[in-house]
Order: sequence, then C-alpha cells, then structure tokens
Amino acid sequence: MQVRKVLRTELCDLIGIEYPIIQGGMAWIADGELAAAVSAAGGLGIIGAGNAPAEVVLQEIKKVKARTDKPFGVNVYYLSPFVEDVIKVVLEERVPVITTGAGNPGKHMASFKEKGVKVIPVVSSVALAKRLERAGADAVIAEGMECGGHVGELTTMAIVPQVVDAVSIPVIAAGGIADGRGVVAALALGAKGVQLGTRFVCATECTVHSNYKKAIIAAKDRDTVLTGLPGHEVRVLKNKLTREYFNLQKQMAPLEQFEELGRGRLRLAAVEGDVQMGSVMAGQISGMIGKEEPAADIIKDLVEGALDVLHRLETMELG
Repeated sequence: MQVRKVLRTELCDLIGIEYPIIQGGMAWIADGELAAAVSAAGGLGIIGAGNAPAEVVLQEIKKVKARTDKPFGVNVYYLSPFVEDVIKVVLEERVPVITTGAGNPGKHMASFKEKGVKVIPVVSSVALAKRLERAGADAVIAEGMECGGHVGELTTMAIVPQVVDAVSIPVIAAGGIADGRGVVAALALGAKGVQLGTRFVCATECTVHSNYKKAIIAAKDRDTVLTGLPGHEVRVLKNKLTREYFNLQKQMAPLEQFEELGRGRLRLAAVEGDVQMGSVMAGQISGMIGKEEPAADIIKDLVEGALDVLHRLETMELG
C-alpha cells in the first residue's frame, strides 16, 4: 500500500485541493485571512458568512483572492437575514465552493451549478444527507456532536459510516478531529476528507480575540458543555455564561429566556474577548490543543501524523 496516495482522495480532485482537509466556516471567527492561509497550505479555507451583510462577506472574499489563487469557500448560513444577498455575491465572485448550514440550498442549486460552484452542506442525519444528495449536493459534511457550536444528536463515529453507506457522493467527517489519528479514523469510516474548526481557531492567522485562543489552549478534556434546550444545543467551554444557562434549565425557563441570554454572546467572546460571559464555542478536542501555530504547520502536522499512523498500520503484525 502506498500511503501517500491515501491522503489524496476524490474530494481533492472534486474541489482542486492538495489535502482532504477543510477548515470549518465559523461565524465571527473564520475570515479571509484564515481562509487564505489554510488554502495556501493545501487545504480548503472557508469564510464564515454567519449573519454578516453581503458587503462584509465580499471584503473577506477579496482578502482571500489577494493572498492566494488556491480554491477556497464560503459557509452560507441559511437563517441569515442577508442570505440572498450573500449568495448573489458568492455567484458574482465565482467562489469555487460553498458549505451550507441551517437550511436547504436546493432552491439555489441551479444557479450554483451554472456558475460551477461546488455545494457541500453540513448534515447531522442520514435523512438530511440523502435529501441534499437528491437536491444536487456535490458532497456532504457529516458532523458529530463532538464539534463546537450547534450540535446534532449523533457522534462522529456513529454518523459518518451511516451517511457513507446512504449516499454515493463524498462524505467529509467533522467533529472530534484534531490530529493525524483523527484523519485516519475518518478515512477508515469511509469519509473522503475531514473538516476541523476548533484547531484552526488557534491558527496564528485566525483573527479571533487572543482570550478566545487562550481559553481553548487552557482547556482540559471535560471543559466543554452543551447549553440550551434539546434541539437548540450549543457546545461551548464552561464559564459564567454556561452557569447561567444551567440555572435557567433548573428553573425550566421558557425558550425565549434562553434566546435572550444567548443573543450576541459569540461576538462578545470572539471579537471583544469576554470569555466569561461570552459564548466560547469549541469542540471536545480542545484539550488536545496546546499552542497557537501557523495554519500551514497545523496542516503539516495533520498530514504527517496521518502518514505516520498509516505506516504503523501497514507494518503491524496481525496474529
């Protein structure tokens, strides 16, 4: 077995990247600077559009184009009040790839196909993956509940092989992946690539507030919790804000109180650096991150780590 070929999957050929590694499109965090650094290093950098107006997204797209000629993407958040304008910008700028969340890109699929945009939705169930494949998705990101931010009900180990078995398009594994061991595990489950969010938050090129990075680097294995009500849960690092969430749960407070408490909290942490009353969205692998480093070094570590694991597996004696 030639292990170096294993890391070049059909996902690489589909979107024109060197390694099957995608950076998560994190709102308020994944900007043009980070996306450009990841893409230049051989992965796929993603701009997180979130609820940002189209003109802001356009500025970030221009940043990427000024820094690299490699493929990149935009994560389109379908609950954004600016989603139609953002999609217009994506099409006009001929962004090579979009990932999508919180909605069905079906109504825009013909426009995306016409412009040659590859569409890769994030899914948390087999049913959704099958529906989006029928709608014309080029690949799907099967995201387990180990991830930071909004979560589904299934773990990565459970959801990825089930989605792989259910669809014929490439599946990208996300949630709980931090190093080469995670990359190989995802490939073993049938995925054609991986998406990482939390580790790329601690990339040197990520412009998130330094307090946010420090909180992740200081985190231990059990320092993330789920906040909110079932169906609306968000994985974050423990802090004063999470204690307030748990108090609301004990009081069996209505959904409106949870929504009010959570409003603007991600920006508070990511932009203003308040990691006590802000929402520090991070995955369960936070305890595996020990330093800030360039995006290129992160990708190099992922690739070399995966090759090392594959080599050890290749030479392992089975009795």
